[in-house]
Amino acid sequence: MIPLQTAPNPVAPGTRIGHVHLKVADLDRMIGFYSGVLGLSVMQRFGDEAAFLSDGRYHHAIGMNTWESKGGKRPPEGTTGLYHTAILYPDRAALGDALRRLDAAGWPLTGASDHGVSEALYLDDPEGNGVELYRDRPEADWPRDAAGRLAMVSRRLDLAALRAA
Repeated sequence: MIPLQTAPNPVAPGTRIGHVHLKVADLDRMIGFYSGVLGLSVMQRFGDEAAFLSDGRYHHAIGMNTWESKGGKRPPEGTTGLYHTAILYPDRAALGDALRRLDAAGWPLTGASDHGVSEALYLDDPEGNGVELYRDRPEADWPRDAAGRLAMVSRRLDLAALRAA
């Protein structure tokens, strides 16, 4: 295992990532997924050029625009770019609800993992961007090695139990 490396000039405590902004080919299709399937609300829309969606606690969690990408193609496999956008759910019941929403929409998963620290569902949005839907376990329940260091894992997630949550 590679040891933890603290940045030489760490960012200020309390700093967080505020939102993700995607270049999209088809704004309506993407709103249909993020709002219609995942349940985010459209906070503001600028015609067929841009939209801002939120869970209601912040002005937007996901922005999307067609300014440089209207009608564009997915990037080919083997290229660099965003691996996935992660959406944090408050608890297991809420993540179970997200899974049931995906089931109802017939939306396929690309993976599902129990990482010890979290439970995660993986899928692609309509334009091939990776999306992770997850919930964190309480820090006291995180797996640790004999020295007390974090020991994340990747195990199969029990989807039937999650659906029942």
